[in-house]
Amino acid sequence: MSDPSASFRPREAECYHCGLPVPTDANFPVRVGGEMRQMCCAGCQAVAQAIVDNGLDDYYRHRDAMPESQKEALPEALGELGLFDHPDFQKSFVRPVDEHEREAALILEGITCAACVWLNEQHVAHLPGVTAIDINYATRRARVRWDERRIHLSDILGAIQSIGYRAYPYDEARSEQIARRERRSALWRLFVAGFGAMQVMMYAIPAYIARDGDMTVDIEQLLRWASFALTLPVIFYSAAPFFQRAWRDVRLRRLGMDVPVALGVGSAFLASCWATVTATGDVYFDSVAMFVFFLLCGRYLEMVARQRAVRGVESLGKVLPVFADKLLPEGGEERVPVSTLAPGDRVRVKPGEAIPADGVVLEGRSAADEALLTGESRPVPKAAGDTVTGGSLNVSSPLVIDVRQVGDATRLAAIMRLMERAATEKPRLVKLADRIAGRFIAFLLLVAVAAAVGWYIVDPSRALWVFVSVLVVSCPCALSLATPAALTVASDAMARIGVLVTRGHAIETLAKADTFMFDKTGTLTVGALQLVGVDTVEACAPAQALQIAAALEQGSEHAIATGIRQAALAPLPVASEVLATTGQGVEGRIDDVRYRIGRADFVASLVGAPVPESLAGNGDGVQTRVFLGGEGGWMAAFCFDDRVREDAADLVASLRADGCALGVLSGDAPDTVAALAAQLGIDDARGGLSPQGKHDAIAALQREGRVVAMVGDGVNDAPVLAQAHVSVAMGEGTELARTQADVVLLGGKLVALGDGIAMAKRTFAIVRQNLIWAFGYNVIAIPLAVAGWVTPWMAGIGMSASSLLVVLNALRLQRSKKSTDL
Repeated sequence: MSDPSASFRPREAECYHCGLPVPTDANFPVRVGGEMRQMCCAGCQAVAQAIVDNGLDDYYRHRDAMPESQKEALPEALGELGLFDHPDFQKSFVRPVDEHEREAALILEGITCAACVWLNEQHVAHLPGVTAIDINYATRRARVRWDERRIHLSDILGAIQSIGYRAYPYDEARSEQIARRERRSALWRLFVAGFGAMQVMMYAIPAYIARDGDMTVDIEQLLRWASFALTLPVIFYSAAPFFQRAWRDVRLRRLGMDVPVALGVGSAFLASCWATVTATGDVYFDSVAMFVFFLLCGRYLEMVARQRAVRGVESLGKVLPVFADKLLPEGGEERVPVSTLAPGDRVRVKPGEAIPADGVVLEGRSAADEALLTGESRPVPKAAGDTVTGGSLNVSSPLVIDVRQVGDATRLAAIMRLMERAATEKPRLVKLADRIAGRFIAFLLLVAVAAAVGWYIVDPSRALWVFVSVLVVSCPCALSLATPAALTVASDAMARIGVLVTRGHAIETLAKADTFMFDKTGTLTVGALQLVGVDTVEACAPAQALQIAAALEQGSEHAIATGIRQAALAPLPVASEVLATTGQGVEGRIDDVRYRIGRADFVASLVGAPVPESLAGNGDGVQTRVFLGGEGGWMAAFCFDDRVREDAADLVASLRADGCALGVLSGDAPDTVAALAAQLGIDDARGGLSPQGKHDAIAALQREGRVVAMVGDGVNDAPVLAQAHVSVAMGEGTELARTQADVVLLGGKLVALGDGIAMAKRTFAIVRQNLIWAFGYNVIAIPLAVAGWVTPWMAGIGMSASSLLVVLNALRLQRSKKSTDL
């Protein structure tokens, strides 16, 4: 007898577990059924090995098709084996937060309303060992943190599954797959409901137009039973998810949005069934079918619009190519998966191809389209020695690139992590709307019952329909969608103009900020400091001072350190016991002598004397002076020149026109800071500040009631960035500054901040419109339904249109353009 699995058994070049191609240099064998099988990666190897070790080899023998993706390759039984806890499997979606805390990006299937989000958050948050969970209603994505000593990821996924939802490790393919499945399922249910509604209406019309006596009882009963039969698929297939989710909510003692819908549809259907069986009263099968059709139609359109909004945010995850042309050391090239590239590899990128990793151009001259990564709409020239970013597009000529960063270490990966963090954090307005929506349903049920009782007393024949209409016409979904839909679209639109939002509250706070404080070096200026002069005391030669200074600054990322190292001649002396003091300078020991480089007072505390006049300078320019001294006395002052950013004046003028207060906080000499501020038209210039001084200055402004935004770039700015209501970092700054900031300017252009502020204000105008509509609709619609002026099918249309309107209104933000495009 032939092996039943032979027809779908993967070829040798395909992964035995998932069916994807096995890279030529991959070596992940697993012995399955006595034969050695090749897997494509360590993750598949780990999963396959666990399957074998747990005696589940039959999975491979009995499966009747290859899985759709690597994660689908898990047999159901493996959910109990803790495979999600395997380090190799977690590499792609779990990151360490500290020694024992881990964070995973998940996508949830089955989320249909704000109540679902609330339920999952509450359920998971109460698990011992879970330290945080945030779920975004618009994107269906979750960020969960846990202490791995107390709980495993598999336990968390199991807990989510136990309440009727499914959670998966997040990846773009999975997200699109779920979205496609949702659309397909919704379309089928919509088709059945629409077809059923049309047919039922055909049988209902004769009853509507017939006059008394025109239709015999037998014919009338025949039409009723025919309508009943045609409504059954609508109830038990199209409307089934409403009843399933409502029952789940009831079991969990929770009122979700589907509870009133299920009550309305169910009560109308049962009343019609009773009227049909007893041949008394009216039947409403046509209205039930029409209502379900309109409700599904609205939810389908809302789902499509929501997925379109999310698709923009997720587009960044698809910019990396799957394969790259790797140059071999022995000559020639080989096409390899991008996931196998390592630092030090050389790759050739043809015109029109995406650059596979961060690196440096070795050969060729071309231009890179970095619009998706920085918002810069024009291609950026690239030549030998220039850095390139993975995900950007090589525009004109071939380039040979030395790979420097791959995988999670790339700039693209960092950007996506920050976007995910922003997407899963809830601003204050979203939390408030969720709380209101949660209580709204309980209020609605009370109103519906009261209305039904009232109408039963006044006109019993209308009591049922009024009850159904009140339940259906309200729409807490619109309330829950109003803010997250707008913020999701705005985050995508802002990223496209080079403004990366990394925190959930950033857009709201940026829109409200009335005071903007700037760092000087690297923010208002380019930060590419050039050494333009060296003043020394008589006993010290300039070259000697430069060598000592460069040795002390060897490990610093500061622009001043870079300028000194570029000017010093090699070889440099060896510095030991090097210690950097944030905002002050660097101290170290060279040939048993302690030296300091940095601010005048920092160096003076080691030298034990004030700065001599020969080094102090005249203080009448915008140059930055850095001092060097040792245990033997003062040695030198280094004069640096910096260039003001071309767009700094435009941003300052724009903010002043908006009525914002502006200031500069810097550790540079007060005269230097004052000169720069005067050049840009900024009145509040404060120089010579330590990081604590900047922090205190921001705190003082906040005590005056100001909403303060701080714009900085470096390590020195981290404390003050954290103190500000909203912080903005230049994308060229250090990693620390980028992760501390709420907003990152990816293209290093200040004018993008002006565009971002305008977008933030427009976003909150949209949020206000959505909230006004959501509240206004419910305030008007519910009384009309209570008064008996809204039929159930009208209520279905109103409820669906209400949700759809707030999503479509949010999508208007996608049409926004940056100022340079206007």
